[in-house]
Amino acid sequence: MNSCFRHHQMLGILKQTKLLKLFYAMKNLYKTKVTTHGGRNGHTRSEDGILDMELKKPEGLGGPGGDYSNPEQLFAAGYSACYGSALEVVAEKHKVDLGDYSVTATVKLGKTDSGNLQLSATLDSYIPGVDVETGEKLVNEAHEICPYSRATRDNIDVTLNLLLDE
Repeated sequence: MNSCFRHHQMLGILKQTKLLKLFYAMKNLYKTKVTTHGGRNGHTRSEDGILDMELKKPEGLGGPGGDYSNPEQLFAAGYSACYGSALEVVAEKHKVDLGDYSVTATVKLGKTDSGNLQLSATLDSYIPGVDVETGEKLVNEAHEICPYSRATRDNIDVTLNLLLDE
């Protein structure tokens, strides 16, 4: 726990509130904790210190750009990795060899007609050597079981693309 948080906690300034809790029957398999100070122009660090980086707004959002990450990149990295693991699960179920597959997530931050910021995502799955029917089955089934896809379902637009060898 960082010293700033500990200090505020000791002073009794921070109180945990629960505005809404949805209950799902779920056995916890893994938990991580990441704290960010300063939002998009701040610093983010995981509890174990493996993730520890400065964040800056990209130029497209009025920031300096440069060699810094941002929330959209971190979301894209997590989504592509998680979705790739879901592809592995469904491929094993259907006894399909994924070969040297890859998943590329493109995450966009846009503004809705009402002025709110909104994410959208495109997942490009490259699965070498599979036919269209098998590839589409894998891509769609992976989307059904991927925790990121389940978390974002009906909240953001997600486009699934199957990339094939020519």
